[in-house]
Amino acid sequence: MRGIGTSIFAAFILLSTFVRAQETAPQMPVDEETKLITYKEVVKIEGTKPELFNRAIEWIGKNYKNAADVTKVRDPESGLIELIHRIELTYDEKGVNKSGGIVDYTLRIELKDGRYRYTFTNFNLKQASRVPIEKWLDKTDKAYSPSWDHYLFQVDKSVHEIIDSLKKGMQPPVKKKPDEW
Repeated sequence: MRGIGTSIFAAFILLSTFVRAQETAPQMPVDEETKLITYKEVVKIEGTKPELFNRAIEWIGKNYKNAADVTKVRDPESGLIELIHRIELTYDEKGVNKSGGIVDYTLRIELKDGRYRYTFTNFNLKQASRVPIEKWLDKTDKAYSPSWDHYLFQVDKSVHEIIDSLKKGMQPPVKKKPDEW
């Protein structure tokens, strides 16, 4: 009986290590031309360029504390919105979450009739000088640390949460039925 318990415990440890390894080593999308981590998608959706522009501005207002400061470009004529924001990284030290730094990113939202494109790029760790996080992808770097994988996972998770929120916020408003009584 003891051998079975030990085997189950060993299998559990092996499985949890495997799951953590998968969790901490995301596949980051790297643009072939720029060699920068870049999340990009064209989303087809109902609405004119001005309607989509207004939805995007409304979404920004609901999702960023200081929308005016975060937004660097708001051009309804060209259908371009550009913002710069940040992702706060954390790490666990003896059960306490500690700051792992701040990564700035650029989000471009380009709008046309019936579609929009978002592009997340220019991810830089804020330090005395900015450090492109693409450095974290190089496991052969002499300075490599396993914490880099954990930070990449946090960036990937945060960007996907923002993308999900953006897609939800860009949906056409629900048309209310007239109150007939």
